[in-house]
Amino acid sequence: MEKLKKLGINTTCVHVGEVKDEQFKGAVSPIYMSTSYAFDNVDVKRYPRYYNTPNQEMLCKKIAALENTEDALIFSSGMAAISSAMLAFLQKGDHVVVQQVIYGGTYNFIVSEFDKYGIEYSFTESDNAYDFKSLIKENTKILYIETPSNPLLGITDMKAISKIAKEHKILTMIDNTFASPINQNPIDFGIDIIIHSATKYMGGHSDISAGAVAASKEHIGQIWKTAINLGGNLSDQTVWLLERSLKTLNLRVKAQTENAQIMAEYLEKNSNIDAVYYPGLKSHSQYEIAKKQMKGFGAMLSFQLKEGIDAMEFQRNLKLIKPSMSLAGLESTTVSPAQTTHALLSEAERLERGIKDGLIRFSVGIEESEDLINDIEQAIKKAKN
Repeated sequence: MEKLKKLGINTTCVHVGEVKDEQFKGAVSPIYMSTSYAFDNVDVKRYPRYYNTPNQEMLCKKIAALENTEDALIFSSGMAAISSAMLAFLQKGDHVVVQQVIYGGTYNFIVSEFDKYGIEYSFTESDNAYDFKSLIKENTKILYIETPSNPLLGITDMKAISKIAKEHKILTMIDNTFASPINQNPIDFGIDIIIHSATKYMGGHSDISAGAVAASKEHIGQIWKTAINLGGNLSDQTVWLLERSLKTLNLRVKAQTENAQIMAEYLEKNSNIDAVYYPGLKSHSQYEIAKKQMKGFGAMLSFQLKEGIDAMEFQRNLKLIKPSMSLAGLESTTVSPAQTTHALLSEAERLERGIKDGLIRFSVGIEESEDLINDIEQAIKKAKN
């Protein structure tokens, strides 16, 4: 493991976790499509639902290397990763403290399912660490955060959360999707379990659904015991596609991050925009925290259209940028969180979290920034007419 940590990031993306083609020496990993493996005199009993086929096993090594953890698991979706990770450490009577502004699917999972299991939960009022501390009870088992958060790009101080959790012997979990392993490694700040919707930056091409969890061998072992019962394993065809995508992760994310900074600065000066949420802007209230814990500020941002500009009409007018439910592909996309990712929340719940109808979440791709700016300009102009 020490040897792998010394590799450069591009080298890690390309070479760690390759399935070696010993017979033909191909540059690309072969796919093991088999669902049946002999286990006579073999220590490892391979089975797709056990997350240990050759492609699954080797891909986990790559993800662990990217997140600086001992081990990892891959899943069929980000929600499969989130639900498996949380349920692995919770039982009836336990309590979880959850960051207020998180991905709508995670919020819905907690409020829809936890009561059935007799699991208690509390949502904080902000991203600030002291809000978490005030909600801790004797039966609290997990502090769950998301930074940068979806969709308002709030930043939570990971070091502060980790310190609080360790003082109370509580586990910490983070959704690290928006940052990706390229821009942020939570393990370095004391966070225990890192979760990704690998559909997003890890996949990066808008063509697969996957999830990932990275942590210590002990914690991954605990999650595995629950995961094999929930059945959220990933097919080897998709595993192969995810490994292909991870080879260019660093190149893609760096280009997207550079573009996002340009777009955020442009939008902040645009008179048709009321607010821009991007941790790379000095006007962001948590800019200093982001600067300390992020290597780059990411390629996700949100902006609030001025009153009178219809969010859906604006998006229908876009020519290059695609209105889309998902994010983090090579192509730039937008979405109205109130209509999609957070539609399961009531209007009051959305407004409480600062999610207004005019809010646009913007996933910045690799196109030339001038082209993206021109597209936004013409779309706003048409929406105002």
